[in-house]
Amino acid sequence: MGCSSCASGTQANGKPAGCRSNGGCATGGCNRMNVYDWLSDLPFSAQQDNFKIVEVSFKNGSRKGYYRNTANIDCHTGDLVVVETSTGGHDIGQISLSGELVRLQMRKKNISEKSDIKRILRIPSEKDLETWEQARNLEFSTMLMSRVIARQLNLNMKIGDVEYQGDGRKATFYYTADERIDFRELIKLYAREFKVKIEMRQIGARQEASRIGGIGTCGRELCCSTWLNEFKSVSTAAARYQNLAINQSKLSGQCGRLKCCLNYELDTYLDALKDFPKDAEVLYTQAGKSVLIKTDIFKRLMWYTVPGPNPPVMLRVDEVKQIQKLIKSGQAPESLEPFVNKKTEAAVKVQFEDVVGQATLEDIDKFKKKKRKRKKKPLGNDSGNIEQTAKDETKLPVVSRRNPNKPDKKSD
Repeated sequence: MGCSSCASGTQANGKPAGCRSNGGCATGGCNRMNVYDWLSDLPFSAQQDNFKIVEVSFKNGSRKGYYRNTANIDCHTGDLVVVETSTGGHDIGQISLSGELVRLQMRKKNISEKSDIKRILRIPSEKDLETWEQARNLEFSTMLMSRVIARQLNLNMKIGDVEYQGDGRKATFYYTADERIDFRELIKLYAREFKVKIEMRQIGARQEASRIGGIGTCGRELCCSTWLNEFKSVSTAAARYQNLAINQSKLSGQCGRLKCCLNYELDTYLDALKDFPKDAEVLYTQAGKSVLIKTDIFKRLMWYTVPGPNPPVMLRVDEVKQIQKLIKSGQAPESLEPFVNKKTEAAVKVQFEDVVGQATLEDIDKFKKKKRKRKKKPLGNDSGNIEQTAKDETKLPVVSRRNPNKPDKKSD
C-alpha cells in the first residue's frame, strides 16, 4: 500500500498521518521491516519493570539496532529518538519495537542484555529534525556523484546506497564488488567533495536488493526489503526436490542469486518425499525397461514409460514399492499395466468443461466470416433510372481545385 492510498487518515497538509513517513516510503509500501508487537498488552507486576532496551530502525528499516533507555525517556513504538553512535555524534531513528518482544528478539540473535549497548539520548528537537531532513535530502545526489568519481578512477565497484548520519557529519557508502578494491584515493576525493566523514561498507548482492527494494515476480514487494532479515544459502537442489525446471532466469531474483522463496516450502517437500521409494527411476520388467518421467509428490503418483507405442502408465507409491519387491525377489512382472488402478487414473484425469458458455471457436469463426461479407445493394433493372441518374450527374457544377467554394465558369 503506497502513501497515496494510505487508509490511516490525513493531516491538515494533506499528507498521510498513520505511518509517519509522510509520503517518503522508499519501497512503495508501509510495511518495511516492521514487527507486530504481540506482547504490547502484557501486564507487569511490581517486581518486574518494563524492558529498558528498544529496537530502533534507520532509513525506513534498512538498518536496525538495539539501544538502552537509561534516561527513562517516555517513548513508544513509532517515536523518533536521538541515539549515540560509536564514531561520535548522534543519529536519529524510529523505534520499531519495544517491550518484552525485544527481549525475545535479542535472545534469538544471541545478544546479551549485559553487553555494551548504546544509549538513547533524547527526543529530537525541531533543529535536530531539520538537520536530519537536510542530510536525508542529500543522499540521492551524493550517490550519483560518488558513482561518477568511482568511474573516473576506473574502480570495479558499484555504489548501491548512501546513508547520512542524523547530524550530517558522517556518510556511509554501501558498495558491491567482485574483487578487492583499493579505495584510499577514493576516500580522499569523497571527503574533499562532500565535506563529511567517510565510511565504506561492502555488502553482498542480496543486501543491495534489500536496501533498494522492488517488486518480485510474484507481484509483491521483495521479502528481503519487507520482513526477511536473515539470508540463508539457497542451492539448486531445493528446486530439484520441488520438481522445478532448472532455468536460471526464472529461479533468480532481482539480486541475480537464487530466490529465497525456494526454501520456504522445501521442508514440506522433504517430509513428503521420505515415504517415496528409493532407486525407482528405472523399473525392469519382462516387457522391457520403464523409465520414470514425472512425479506428483503430494498426490503420491509416479508416471513411467512403457515399451512400445503405448502411453505412459500412472502408478501409486505403494504399487511401485510392490513392483520393486517382486524385482528384487527375481519375479519380475510381465508389464506395469496390471498394477494400474483404474479408479485412481479416472480421478486424476482433468475434465475440461465449457466455462465460457455457449461460445465456441466455430461460432467465433462464423461470426468473423459474416462480418467480412458486405451486403451489396442491387442497382436495379430499370434502365430509365440509370439514365436519369447519369443526366443528374452531368448537371452538377465543376468544383475548382484552387477554391472549392466557387465553381469554375463554363467556357463556350
